[in-house]
Amino acid sequence: MKDLLDNIAWHTLAGSHSKFAIGDGHARRYAPGFSPIVGFANVRSPDFDALARCCDAGDRFYCMDWSGAAPDGWQIELDSTMFRMVWDGSMPEAEAEGEAEAEEWVDAISLRPEHAAQAVELAALTRPGPFGPRTPELGEYFGCFEGDRLIAMAGERMCAGSLREISGVCTHPDFQGQGLARRLVAKLIRRQLLRGETPFLHVMRDNEGAHRLYGRMGFRDHCEAIVRVISQR
Repeated sequence: MKDLLDNIAWHTLAGSHSKFAIGDGHARRYAPGFSPIVGFANVRSPDFDALARCCDAGDRFYCMDWSGAAPDGWQIELDSTMFRMVWDGSMPEAEAEGEAEAEEWVDAISLRPEHAAQAVELAALTRPGPFGPRTPELGEYFGCFEGDRLIAMAGERMCAGSLREISGVCTHPDFQGQGLARRLVAKLIRRQLLRGETPFLHVMRDNEGAHRLYGRMGFRDHCEAIVRVISQR
């Protein structure tokens, strides 16, 4: 599991998500419309020439676990770190029927293609990480609604072996503090564990509140990983 986690983007894009990716045996990326994430077979010495062959001018990507200098023709727009956390807890309890608050939007529903625009709008507002209109196709996604408005969501993105990432976790600012995102994450954890999968997630280094929350829920730190936004000059 450690080998998979230490280069999770590549093992996802070259493995179970290869049908959603483009590239070759050295560098791969999610196809346009999905999350703008790239992976390299050798993350210590990434092949940017191979990546360039599946990119267009102006493309911007998130790149994980690479710490070298930008090669000619490329630039680093953001250089930060994030915690990669792996589930180390017990099975979350299922919510009893009627346990949630009375408002109808508390109940989570599966997000479908017709919700794509709302999901992109919420992600643009809250910035949970790289997200595209087709990202919810990568796994199960659930959302909470107030009427027709999507106000919280969480879903699945990368996967390799038994590892399954929880991602896209966000809540509209007007509805934060009500436990909606925590409830959605717990729902995903439970479903993954029942399938024999190991949940993991990423949280930015400066998001201390979310880091503490995930720790209380049952996640432990696997590593503090480099994350960068890169683009061609």
